[in-house]
Amino acid sequence: MTVEATTEMGYETRCGVSVPELGFGTGEMDSETAEESVGHALSVGYRHIDTAQVYDNEDGVGEAVAASDVDRSEVFLTTKVDPSNRTIRDIVASVEESLERLQTDQVDLLLVHWPHPLADMETVVRGLNEVVDRGMTRFIGVSNFDADQLARAQGFSDAPIFTNQVLFHPWWPQRELLRYCQDNDILLTAYSPLANGGAVGDDLLAGVGERYGKTGPQVALRWATQHRNVISIPMSTDPEHIEANIDIFDFMLTREEHDRVTRPSYLKTGIAMARSQIGV
Repeated sequence: MTVEATTEMGYETRCGVSVPELGFGTGEMDSETAEESVGHALSVGYRHIDTAQVYDNEDGVGEAVAASDVDRSEVFLTTKVDPSNRTIRDIVASVEESLERLQTDQVDLLLVHWPHPLADMETVVRGLNEVVDRGMTRFIGVSNFDADQLARAQGFSDAPIFTNQVLFHPWWPQRELLRYCQDNDILLTAYSPLANGGAVGDDLLAGVGERYGKTGPQVALRWATQHRNVISIPMSTDPEHIEANIDIFDFMLTREEHDRVTRPSYLKTGIAMARSQIGV
C-alpha cells in the first residue's frame, strides 16, 4: 500500500457531499460535558459532530454548535432517532424535538439508532423519508444494521441510505458488512473505533506507532480511516485526547502494517462491548 500521507483532513464522498473521515462522537456524555467537549472539538478542527436522542445531550451539542465561531453550514451534524419511535408520526415528532434541542432547522444526517425487534422496518424507513421530504434532514441512514437488514432498508427507501453506523475497530473489522457498503456506495461510520479503551496499551499498536511518532490509539484510528468508504467518530472528553485523535492524517500505514493491526477477536470485542454497556 503506497499512498501519500497528508496533514489535512481526509474526506469520503456520498451523494455528492464530502464528509470528514474523522468526526466527534458524544455517546455517554451528559449535556454539560457534551457542550464543553464539542466546543473544544470544533475549535481544534472537527467538523462532523454525532449525537442521538437516547444520549440525552442534544441540547448541549446544540449549545456548543451555536456558540462556536464555526459557521453552522460548515458542521456536518448527525443525530439518531430513538427506535421506540415506531410510527411515522412519532418519528417526525421526535425529530422536531431534536431540531429544537439542537437549535437548527435541519440536521445533515438522521439515522435510526438500531433495528427495533417490534418495529416494522418499512414503516420506520418511510418515517425517515418523510423527515427528508419535510426538509428536516438532508440525508438518512441506519445504525447497528447487518448486511441483510441494510439491504432491506435500501429496498424500502426512496432516499439513498447514506451510512450504516456500526461498531468497527481492529478487533471487529466487519469485513462482510464493509464489503457490502463499499459495493453499494454506502459509508460505514465506525463508532467505538478504539474498542472502548482496548487500543490503549496495546503493544502491537504502540510498536507500529513508534515508526511515525504516533500513539497506539492514533494508529487504530488511522487503520479505520484508511479503509475505503469508512469514516470514524471517536469519543473523548479529555482535551488532549480530542486533539490527538484528529492528528492522524500526516502518516499512512503500509499494507503490511494494516494487515498486522487487523486482528479479529471475539474476546476483545466482547470486552469492549461490555465496557460500553456499563459506561466505562
